[in-house]
Amino acid sequence: MEEYNIESYDEWNDKRIDKILADYFDSYSRSFIKRLFDDQLVMVNGRNVKPSYKFKSGDTVDISIPDPVEVNITPENIDLDIRYEDDDIIIVNKPKGMVVHPAPGHYSGTLVNGLMYHFQGALSGINGEFRPGIVHRIDMNTTGILVVCKNDTAHRCLSEQLHEHSITRKYYAIVHGNISEDSGTVDKPIGRNPKDRKKMAINNRNGRRAVTHYRVLERFSGQYTLIECQLETGRTHQIRVHMASIGHPILGDELYGPKKCPFKLQGQTLHAGVLGFIHPSTGEYVEFDAELPAYFRELIDKLKKLR
Repeated sequence: MEEYNIESYDEWNDKRIDKILADYFDSYSRSFIKRLFDDQLVMVNGRNVKPSYKFKSGDTVDISIPDPVEVNITPENIDLDIRYEDDDIIIVNKPKGMVVHPAPGHYSGTLVNGLMYHFQGALSGINGEFRPGIVHRIDMNTTGILVVCKNDTAHRCLSEQLHEHSITRKYYAIVHGNISEDSGTVDKPIGRNPKDRKKMAINNRNGRRAVTHYRVLERFSGQYTLIECQLETGRTHQIRVHMASIGHPILGDELYGPKKCPFKLQGQTLHAGVLGFIHPSTGEYVEFDAELPAYFRELIDKLKKLR
């Protein structure tokens, strides 16, 4: 059991504790935070509180994070593109179509299934059930680089960097339309779409702050634009929702963009290309990259011919 003692900030006054803690511990899911309240593991000034409790000046919060539940995942001999490995971390280049960790409808063939086979007994567990070693994730049809932790110390270190927004995460995407400005920032809160729980949306009332910085790399006949996005925060579907919100949905994204795509694509053209962070053991900044996948490069070549 991990114990945390947190003194509230003035800007937390009159804000719900469950939302504040979900943001503070942003490597944990909201359902995980909810279970902490259900199990009476959150106390304010020595008393258990409900998720709806609103902070007051001077409040002190004590939180107990239970030890990870032993997972029941079937190891599978899946060919993984391992880009780097040491005693603390594994850097993986995830292909399109692969789910990161088991979830309803995807209990096999996931990245975690493959990791459990190749690194049995050598993955961190502080993220709890079904997420051994996973610090962050990328969508099923998003390709690219992500880090997996081998021990709890490395996991805590990288989770803290995620919370502090100090990790470098650069993505490459092709979006609909011509982005006229060379760079920009989308600073809009993201939360569940109240009309469709399978989707995320700009949610000013119940969303969490989300910031995406983008810059134009190339324009294609005014119809499409190749961009680089750098995440300041890491919300679910963040880049996809943010770009759609400014009228430039990602090409191939049927959830947030046009239902029909003029190209034969499997989901959105989004690639996690660069990942940088402070190494948990050496204390030095390290950076890893993954080249654009073949389908992405071939699509760029097609778009260039539109000129």
